Amino acid sequence: MARTLFVASPEPRTGKPMVTVGLASFFIEKGMSVGLLRPIVRDRSTDAMLNIFNSGDIISGPAVGALTYDEYVEDPDSALESIVHTYRKLAKNVDVVIVSGSDFEGVVGFDEFEFNCRVSANIGAHMAVVLSAVDRTPEDVLDAGRLAVATAREQFANISGVVVTRAPEDKVADYRRKIEKIPTYVIPEVSLLTAPRVVDVLNNTNATLISGERSNLLNEAEDVLVCGMNATHVLERLKDGQIVIAAADRPELLMTVAAAHAIEGSPNLAGLILNGGFETPKQMLELATKLVPDLPIMTTDTDTFTTADRVSRTRGPVQLQTPRKLQRAIEIVRQSINPASMEAILAAPEAGVVTPLVFQTDLIERAASKRMRIVLPEPEDDRILEATGQIVRRGVADIILVGDEETVRERAGELGINLGDTQIVSPSDPELVEKYATEFARLRAKKGVTLEQAREKVQDVSYFATMMVHMGDADGMVSGAAHTTAHTIVPSFQTIKTKPGTSIVSSTFLMLMKDRVHVYGDCAVNLDPTAEQLADIAISSAETAAQFGVEPRVAMISYSTGTSGSGPDVDKVREATEIVRQKAPELAVDGPLQFDASIDPVVAAKKMPGSPVAGKATVFIFPDLNTGNTTYKAVQRSSGAVAVGPILQGLNKPVNDLSRGALVEDIVNTVAITAVQAQSIEQN
Repeated sequence: MARTLFVASPEPRTGKPMVTVGLASFFIEKGMSVGLLRPIVRDRSTDAMLNIFNSGDIISGPAVGALTYDEYVEDPDSALESIVHTYRKLAKNVDVVIVSGSDFEGVVGFDEFEFNCRVSANIGAHMAVVLSAVDRTPEDVLDAGRLAVATAREQFANISGVVVTRAPEDKVADYRRKIEKIPTYVIPEVSLLTAPRVVDVLNNTNATLISGERSNLLNEAEDVLVCGMNATHVLERLKDGQIVIAAADRPELLMTVAAAHAIEGSPNLAGLILNGGFETPKQMLELATKLVPDLPIMTTDTDTFTTADRVSRTRGPVQLQTPRKLQRAIEIVRQSINPASMEAILAAPEAGVVTPLVFQTDLIERAASKRMRIVLPEPEDDRILEATGQIVRRGVADIILVGDEETVRERAGELGINLGDTQIVSPSDPELVEKYATEFARLRAKKGVTLEQAREKVQDVSYFATMMVHMGDADGMVSGAAHTTAHTIVPSFQTIKTKPGTSIVSSTFLMLMKDRVHVYGDCAVNLDPTAEQLADIAISSAETAAQFGVEPRVAMISYSTGTSGSGPDVDKVREATEIVRQKAPELAVDGPLQFDASIDPVVAAKKMPGSPVAGKATVFIFPDLNTGNTTYKAVQRSSGAVAVGPILQGLNKPVNDLSRGALVEDIVNTVAITAVQAQSIEQN
């Protein structure tokens, strides 16, 4: 995946586009491919940054706008997910992604900077916060920076730098103060970069062009001079790139300005506005236009104050149509931000933030990377059909439904669900019934099961689907939307059975916290495991954690930490910890640990100093079902964590149980989890 830099501002008109193109140019010069992402834009076809990148004139690279503001308002709940998916597609094809945050369009109820921080956290970007020094003291900038950093950290965004723009050129050093120990870079004010084009001034003042080359309307107007003085003092104040405002009834000023522009070596003016609506003597106007045929001369009816105010309020962004600005923006950013800082961002480790959206997106992508066959034996439940439609559309897995094909497809059609080429198998299929019954009778022969009894048993959808997994016709099974947990998992105990070296089938929940993933076990299956069983649960849970990208550091939870307590319950946890160390010496494990000592570094330093697990545990093993189930639900409901599971572990092949209240999203996630488990088994 590409390295990613997110450029965002907590306020408008900071010069963020300038910073964006300047940073992009650095990476391009290093020979790296660069893509641009705009999370939210007003209009994709007119967005300045998208046009700059897609044109390839000065900065080249693929550029995409994930959403427009209208699309965001239409479905704000899925906006973040849409942006993340767009980012990931882009990031697969370039070395570096520059994200240029959205630009304060004023959508009601939308905290734009906070949203940009959430986007940054969910794509694992390094963030550069851009602040303006205009009308701010260095202390003001510090205050604004601290607020921005605090907001970003609340959303788990990783800020790598602060860029202060438009600082007075003679006071740049005063603004170069670190904010919360974050590197700070200062870019001086450059009038060209905020200057409007002459055409922008023309439009903003409601003026009419009466003379001059139209191509010169694209020149920048870098300064304004209001001629309220005599000709001598006007000449003293003329500058290159200036818009001059003079009353239309002052022909001497018209001729003074025209002559000054015409003489070689004098200031090269951007344009002249004759204001007030007065009639300029025809002969003087004709003479001036012959003297300076290139200079845009405009007229407007507004008074001097109004005209000057409108000109001063006109801003000119960095865009494709301002190549001189683009080049200057690149130069000034490269001069102000040390290349070593950019190298450091490239070399910096990932932030390590795993939000629920990041985890779920990774999970779906991992499952889709090698599609496994997952059997769902409950297609009579509409949720299963809806989940199947999503899974087919997203390519998560190859689904096998157990039921009557005509009935299933008819119901899917009524719901508007496209099942594609999903395989639908009848549990009464004579050939499969005979195949599965023969194997089931063999497996259960010691229990006195006859072939006739086996034929009847395997036509139960749970047994039928489990036998599909056992005999390799499917890679995993998900059930429980319409059946009890026992109905789902008992067939697997009888046929698939436990993995070698594992004494017990257990469960875990993946607890998706706001910025990380924890693993809780066992919270759903075993009432009061022995020390030996608890040790196996810990080892299986560590394996599950590793399967899903969580580095396992196992805390054996108790009401006592270390040697501070005693009693049967603590002794069981202590014994289980020792068994884990013997059976899996490579595993980081410690116990007994109280929950606070396992997760809080400050508490851990007091209660278990030097522990490889205390204060940084990722896998939490509870001593019994009562403790585990109570704890996971308490954490889920009080912290807003997303609980994914239960995930069954310890079986030879993956079978997972759904809650009967499962949402469609839960079913899709559980199928993806089962697929990843199947991938792992196949790899091993």
